Amino acid sequence: MTALAADRARYDRATAHLDAPVAIVDLDAFDANADDLLRRAGGKPVRVASKSVRCRALLERVLARDGFQGIMSFTLAESLWLARSGFDDILLAYPSADRAGFAELGADPKLAGAVTVLVDDPAQLDLIDASRAGGREVVRVCLELDTSLRLLGGRVRVGARRSPLRSPAQLAELARSVVRRPGFRLVGIMAYEGHIAGVGDAVAGRPLRSRAVRLMQAAARRELAERRAAVVRAVRAVAPGLEFVNGGGTGSVQHTAAEDAVTEIAAGSGLYVPRLFDNYTSFTGRPAALFALPVVRRPGVGVVTVLGGGYPASGAAGPDRLPVPYLPRGLAYDPQEGPGEVQTPLLGSPADDLLIGDKVWFRHAKAGELCERFDALHLVEGDSVTATVPTYRGEGHTFL
Repeated sequence: MTALAADRARYDRATAHLDAPVAIVDLDAFDANADDLLRRAGGKPVRVASKSVRCRALLERVLARDGFQGIMSFTLAESLWLARSGFDDILLAYPSADRAGFAELGADPKLAGAVTVLVDDPAQLDLIDASRAGGREVVRVCLELDTSLRLLGGRVRVGARRSPLRSPAQLAELARSVVRRPGFRLVGIMAYEGHIAGVGDAVAGRPLRSRAVRLMQAAARRELAERRAAVVRAVRAVAPGLEFVNGGGTGSVQHTAAEDAVTEIAAGSGLYVPRLFDNYTSFTGRPAALFALPVVRRPGVGVVTVLGGGYPASGAAGPDRLPVPYLPRGLAYDPQEGPGEVQTPLLGSPADDLLIGDKVWFRHAKAGELCERFDALHLVEGDSVTATVPTYRGEGHTFL
């Protein structure tokens, strides 16, 4: 029996008492992936990206390990909820226009001490001030650096369109605005290099593209390391008490950790290892988060139909945003139908060995987005479910 066949047998035994659709996290794989992130971080603390986990119990599990420190959140409402739940080091990694949330933050010393908000524009500071509703708590602030690679004199841009702040002078100017403004304290800098951390450099069957990605990423790492160091020097000249400089992402942990200017690494998807993280030369993870759909029809030879399955991931639409049939190996979508809202036909010789009620296991394209589809995650150790824990959705929260 192959390792994958053994995994399928384990998952089927562990969930035999559960009707599909069902989602699991293999804790052996989850913990091994956490160990790998720490190894690649080389002693620098890893801040966990909550959007890639979306389950409080698993956030608690990974943060209980030495080497993991703090949460990188994705909305202000989520940040406040996590702080009220006992998490005490939360970096909101995206600007917010949640006026009610800022009023709550500015009025509660516990929340204000636990949550750091992100800004890249003085207008965001104006919005926070206008939202205070009399609250006098000091708001902790982090600035975001644009990490994109600019080529041909800026005519070509590689990287996400995030912060407008690119140069040391721009970051220092906004830092002075924060420092001069009552009610705010500048504590950090964040820079997410998605074109390095989130783009696979070893795409199966695409050797030329893979080589081009590796060349781009090598150039981007060199340029960003030099610019980030200059930015940190410029901002520290304005705010000597800067507490952290955050960078990275699952695909670039070891490269970002090697920069002296960076004090902590962000990562999250590397805990679940969804399908988009299969194509990297720098690391190999173990798929930890899976979902199963039940076989409900057998339309003909080499075909089964499962219930549900239309769970696309965010990003530019394309085949790489779709979940993939994982176990048993050898199943594929019907190219005329793909994964459906209510049912999904699957083609391949393994279909003939599947019976009505059997489970087909899938991997989502991205990490935490799977949890928007399921109320609970069943935690598997060996061939048993040892706990069932709610996702954010299961606790009644869909923050976006």
